[in-house]
Amino acid sequence: MKMVDQFVVLGGVIASLMGFVLLYQIRRKKINSASSMGIQENERLETSQIEEIATNTTDIIIVGAGVAGSALAFTLGKEGRRVRVIERDLSEPDRIVGELLQPGGYLKLIELGLDDCVKDIDSQQVFGYALYKDGKNTKLSYPLEGFGSDVSGRGFHYGRFIQKMRHKAASLPNVSLEQGTVTCLLEEKGTIKGVQYKTNEGLELTANAPLTIVCDGCFSNLRRSLCNPKVDIPSCFVGLVLENCDLPHLNHGHVILADPSPILFYPISSNEIRCLVDIPGQKVPSISNGEMAHYLKTMVAPQIPPELYTAFISAIEKGNIRTMHNRSMPASPYPTPGALLMGDAFNMRHPLTGGGMTVALSDVVVLRDLLRPLHDLHDSSALCRYLESFYTLRKPVASTINTLAGALYKVFSASPDPARTEMRQACFDYLSLGGVFSNGPIALLSGLNPRPLSLVLHFFAVAVYGVGRLLLPFPSLKRAWIGARLISGASGIILPILKAEGVRQVFFPVTVPAYHRAPPMN
Repeated sequence: MKMVDQFVVLGGVIASLMGFVLLYQIRRKKINSASSMGIQENERLETSQIEEIATNTTDIIIVGAGVAGSALAFTLGKEGRRVRVIERDLSEPDRIVGELLQPGGYLKLIELGLDDCVKDIDSQQVFGYALYKDGKNTKLSYPLEGFGSDVSGRGFHYGRFIQKMRHKAASLPNVSLEQGTVTCLLEEKGTIKGVQYKTNEGLELTANAPLTIVCDGCFSNLRRSLCNPKVDIPSCFVGLVLENCDLPHLNHGHVILADPSPILFYPISSNEIRCLVDIPGQKVPSISNGEMAHYLKTMVAPQIPPELYTAFISAIEKGNIRTMHNRSMPASPYPTPGALLMGDAFNMRHPLTGGGMTVALSDVVVLRDLLRPLHDLHDSSALCRYLESFYTLRKPVASTINTLAGALYKVFSASPDPARTEMRQACFDYLSLGGVFSNGPIALLSGLNPRPLSLVLHFFAVAVYGVGRLLLPFPSLKRAWIGARLISGASGIILPILKAEGVRQVFFPVTVPAYHRAPPMN
């Protein structure tokens, strides 16, 4: 009996061992099967879980961390929004534009709590412009009476300014900045749900949020699905840096009405002056074979103020010459649930007047105020209808600066047409009158008085002033004909720009239904 019990026990042990081995083999086969057939499913599960977490922890995705993106991230972060910023390159950018902030833009920085971003970067105060033509010059000061002593324009290195804003945005616990290239917007049934982007390591990831704001700059690859982009390239800038020299009028930008188009000078640090030479069209002389240096020395140098000549030639010989295309694009959005365009991705103007950053910062203020009463952004259709008012509310500032930039570039450029030549001279003489004749236009240019009607009145006042110069003291048929063509030419310059901006939105915004949209009920 004991022998039988021993065999039973031994058999039980052997059976248990064989069962364990059998279970192990079956389990291993299941694991191997999962490894060969189910890895992608597991990865999708993990990605889905990550996306669900991202959706629950992110209110707004911002594509791009330039002026608009960085300012918006900080502003919305201060409002308590959970913001995720995806920027293609977080290293310090190096550009030849975006280096002059108008006083109106500086006031917006103060309003957003970002005015300290122009400190500790060797920025220079700018108090107005000096305008040069045919050896004569006139000084045009910003109308800053009634503002604090710190309110002025600012010249600086663009990259230093941007890095300060990025650091300030990233200092908020509810704002995250990451480096990645957004390749497309994620769309579901006509609503933007987020973005797909690629990391530096080549990983394709997605990010989700109720609202995606695209601020990826003038080279935006996302704008086509959100607007009707009609990009015009009227000219190119050639950029130089003049070192260790003083401008004839300290702390002023200098505009030379040269042939064929304007030349700009303004301070960007305590010992550097940015020079931008405008060349009409999209082609410029070659830098590599020396054509550009020859052009600058023979065609441009003789037209600049003599105080800057030596430093200008020295800058050419150092060889650090850079070029960029000047783009303009009116805002023509497609209202899209879950997405919004801002910055240069949305709207551009000729950089002659340095108004781009002022428009971007003003847009940030408008959007902040619109989003402030909203606690939940998940009703994308209602949010889209509500945010249509953004496109109208931004118009006074944006349209004034856009129109002035386009009109002034055409007026300030040389032309073989006698009527255009008269308009150019009339503009210089009108601004030289001082008082209201200079304060009004400079207030428009600086963003201190963004009134489109005031712009139109001053523009045609210049044209009428030009006609008066032609007809007095002794009118003639030829002069009368040139005067008529001057008025016609002025209309031909400004009216198409206003049409592109939207006459109703610019001058009669209260008649636009979107202007009166109330916040959706959460």
